[in-house]
Amino acid sequence: MRILLNQYTMNLDQPAADPSLFLLDPNVTFLNHGSFGSCPLAVLEYQQEIRNRIERQPVHFYQRDLEPLLDEARASLAAFVGCPSENLVYVTNATEGINTVLRSLEFNPGDELLVSNHEYNACRNAIHFAAERKGATVKTIDIPFPIESEQKVTDAVMREVTSNTRLLLIDHVTSQTGMILPIKPIIDQLAERGIDTLVDGAHAPGMLTLNIESLGATYYTGNCHKWICAPKTAGFLYTRSDKRDSIRPLTISHGANSPRTDRTRFLIEFGWKGTRDPSAALTVPYCIGYMDRLLSGGWTAIMERNRKLTLAGRAAIQQELGIEPPCPDEMIGSLASIPLPDSKLEEPYHSLRYLDYWQEPLVENHHIEVPIITWPSHPKRVVRISAQVYNSFSQYKTLGKVLKELKESENSE
Repeated sequence: MRILLNQYTMNLDQPAADPSLFLLDPNVTFLNHGSFGSCPLAVLEYQQEIRNRIERQPVHFYQRDLEPLLDEARASLAAFVGCPSENLVYVTNATEGINTVLRSLEFNPGDELLVSNHEYNACRNAIHFAAERKGATVKTIDIPFPIESEQKVTDAVMREVTSNTRLLLIDHVTSQTGMILPIKPIIDQLAERGIDTLVDGAHAPGMLTLNIESLGATYYTGNCHKWICAPKTAGFLYTRSDKRDSIRPLTISHGANSPRTDRTRFLIEFGWKGTRDPSAALTVPYCIGYMDRLLSGGWTAIMERNRKLTLAGRAAIQQELGIEPPCPDEMIGSLASIPLPDSKLEEPYHSLRYLDYWQEPLVENHHIEVPIITWPSHPKRVVRISAQVYNSFSQYKTLGKVLKELKESENSE
């Protein structure tokens, strides 16, 4: 494992960008960008300029400026994620995008909806809610973790497909286990059977080079506040052209009976969902450009370095804990989970502040912010690391040593 570690750690000793460009507490080792992201100060200042512009003349802004500004913001994001701008609309986050699709679709008793055991809990709740309302059935795909290959994922999905399958909800990058799933071959095989795919791409934009159109997914939703580093409440929903008329926003507003014919109802309805703060979405183009200028080599360099740092951090922790990689390197982006020793508690840990009893000493004693997640169920658990331009390799080495100390301390009791 030490040989593997050496090949990952070249040029990772210092942050790729000055951490002070972000508002993160310098006294905290922040290894949890994957949960809520972190927005650069310059981007937040730009967002505030938009908010000031709104308040200077609210009527002018909302009635005359907002739609063309949103069009520009959609075009910029669509170019970044690889899809036609007319097929993309802004939503607050990927969870809203998932709910929007599931609440728009019609299901019948006997229809089967597929979801993996790695799917984010909020979105699992959404698919169960939608199925229960229509009498459909949700089937859970058991994707193992640890896992030996991408093919195991495809095989696990296709084993659950039947003549009653109507929709698959699947992560592009899993939240709890940090794996990039091979969604392209899965989408292609389902499309051959006439089955639609809803991709939860919450973590993909800014972590992976995207071309949503070429993936062929029926629906794709993602966040901009995570790896793009945009302000919170900037997410998007892509809908394939032939499905746009069937997707309605969760909030039905003036667009439902608009007489306009200059644009699709899809854009009209999602363009106005009542009075709200649009500044996060309108900041996305600026944020994409700002991050692109942050490193020599732009977004490609950011994604490559974050991946190398994640692999190096994963290897360092594995070395300290004496375990093997739980999934192949090719399934890792800027997020990775490493199995930990089973919880010693008889019942699952419950706290308003921490996810696991090891997390409290990590935060309170060592000032390390990193999630320890119960997965797939108690007593199994993982630690999930993230990598962003403000992180450096020494932070993961320190985390590995602290986790080893917690393990040894627990074993000695």
